[in-house]
Amino acid sequence: MDAVAVPLSDLTNMPEPQQVYAADGTRLATYTWGELDAPVVVIVHGFASSARDTWVLTGWVRELTKAGYRVLALDQRGHGLSQKPHQPDAYGIRTLATDVETVMDAYLVDDAFYVGYSLGARVGWEVVRDLPHRIGRAVLGGVPDGIPLARLDLDQVRAYLADGTPVSDATTQNYITLTERVPGNDLAALVALAEGMRSSRTIDPDPSNAPAGPILFATGSKDAIIEGSKALASAAPQGRFFEIPDRNHFNAPGSRAFKEAALAFLSEA
Repeated sequence: MDAVAVPLSDLTNMPEPQQVYAADGTRLATYTWGELDAPVVVIVHGFASSARDTWVLTGWVRELTKAGYRVLALDQRGHGLSQKPHQPDAYGIRTLATDVETVMDAYLVDDAFYVGYSLGARVGWEVVRDLPHRIGRAVLGGVPDGIPLARLDLDQVRAYLADGTPVSDATTQNYITLTERVPGNDLAALVALAEGMRSSRTIDPDPSNAPAGPILFATGSKDAIIEGSKALASAAPQGRFFEIPDRNHFNAPGSRAFKEAALAFLSEA
């Protein structure tokens, strides 16, 4: 694939979002970069982040576009410039996966690659399993097995929201710090998302029902979830694992080694 020269300023400034409406009427902010006839990579960010924070500021959009891809991103519901419902039932994993399919349909994208990180990788597990005829390859970064967001202490977050009670759980404090770092985040909406995804109390992703297509799993060497990610890679029929050197869950997206491994994997198609 021929590389495309694009001015740096075009890839660090966010384009105006195009609004797509989900089946339940939730407004989703979406973005595109690159040539219209280029192969498409759908990129989906993590919990308490946004398309800008996970993919633009870390250089992913720049590198993907330079490699000749058209990039399609969305702010997941509850994040960025998308609508932020406060009802937990608005955030089931099936709903989040269907949002991605809706965005692909709205842009008339019949087939694409998928790159997701953290929550975006959980959603991606569902998307690539549901749409094997439309997703040729996927990169799923920072995705553990188990109950979604189980490490987040929701009672402590609620107390913090209600009256500023300090959060003692280190993992929960890390999530709050991340939430407050990203402009426009609504902590109440993100609590609703965590409640919605955890309400079933079922294991997700389910390694016994893994997607069949080629998937690169990638997790930081300093990330506590690395063994769960390796287990999912082993369960996937065409899974492969890449250990992102010297990175934890929160700074892995900025790794050059991660981007290089992902681009090499996508180029194998």
